[in-house]
Amino acid sequence: MPHEFFFQVKSVAEVTEEILSFSPLEPVEEDLLRARGRFLAEDLISPEDLPSFSRATMDGYAVRAKDTFGARENEPVILNLAGEILMGQTPERPLQPGEAVRIATGGMLPEGADAVVMVEYTEEIGPLVEIRRPVAPGENVIQKGEDIRAGEIVFPRGTRLTTGRLGVLSGLGLVRVKVHRRPRVGIISTGDELVPPEESPPPGKIRDINSYTLAAGVEEAGGEVTLYGLIPDEEETLFRAVERAFQENDVVLISGGSSVGTRDFTLKAISSLPHAEILAHGVAVRPGKPTILARAEGKAIFGLPGQVASALLVFYLFVRPLLLHLQGARREELALPRLRARVTRNLPSAQGREDYYRVRLREKEGTLWAEPIFRRSGLISSMAEADGLLKIPERSEGLYEGEEADVYLLP
Repeated sequence: MPHEFFFQVKSVAEVTEEILSFSPLEPVEEDLLRARGRFLAEDLISPEDLPSFSRATMDGYAVRAKDTFGARENEPVILNLAGEILMGQTPERPLQPGEAVRIATGGMLPEGADAVVMVEYTEEIGPLVEIRRPVAPGENVIQKGEDIRAGEIVFPRGTRLTTGRLGVLSGLGLVRVKVHRRPRVGIISTGDELVPPEESPPPGKIRDINSYTLAAGVEEAGGEVTLYGLIPDEEETLFRAVERAFQENDVVLISGGSSVGTRDFTLKAISSLPHAEILAHGVAVRPGKPTILARAEGKAIFGLPGQVASALLVFYLFVRPLLLHLQGARREELALPRLRARVTRNLPSAQGREDYYRVRLREKEGTLWAEPIFRRSGLISSMAEADGLLKIPERSEGLYEGEEADVYLLP
């Protein structure tokens, strides 16, 4: 493979478009208790009104609102007491003009009633009820279908099922929903210098960090993780590990071996996969330039930088959005949430690439400030301390102290 092939650098925007070219995973039917955080694979249509009946929101008396007009403290309206409706009961008959019925919060309004008078504005006198305050139609009542109407789209396809949305579905009796399957992600860490975290590294060796940070990120994004262990810088061993991970997963992450070097076999291993297509080898971003993105039989394969902070940045910029996209998320939900903050000092950049600085966020006198954390990309503590990633656009030469910029909030 010619050397000049290695860094055909693409912009962040171009790599993002490549990510969106992958097809979402197939729909599966899931129980509500397992659906939190998943994305709907189809528009959700309400099978019924919610609530399915008109009900009281206060303890008091269900009435016809027009029967209470003119009621005052010293000139109450007198209505006939026509019984009581308890929670969970169905009214036995419609409410007639001139009648009131005692009702509890949540009780079902009888036909003919359109309002509830709060109990503190009433007084029972034998078979009669004094109403000392008028009510308007709909007062202290939730109407049938006021929340959701039968036949309307409750949530469109691509909606993330949050706790509140699951509550809506349970209220409609929708206990199983179609969502996209969770992506299966295989993680491979390469390098002769790595040892497992539980081992004490001898001189010249370091503990594996990327496998665990990437696995945590995958799970946060809704994926299912398989770790394939530490692979030495041996061509055949790496080829076998990549082939196995490719066969068993939807996405493969290979940490390390993505830069140009005589002992880097990642690109060759990826290229050996069936119908492999290199979509990007090098991204105009710092840190994280030596990144590979490939497609083989509809599956995504990433070669991530070995430096821990760089690997995590590339994960948040590209891998996390891909995992959400595979689960059917809408485009506007793929990126990390962001806000605007002012930088606490001058920050240099170079035109033609996007720079990302790890920052702490601080509020002072009503203004949000982003304080850069200056540590090398091989030091993981900078990501642990960071609240977010401050972006300097590719056409900028940097930011002056006090200028505003986008900060992407870390999960």
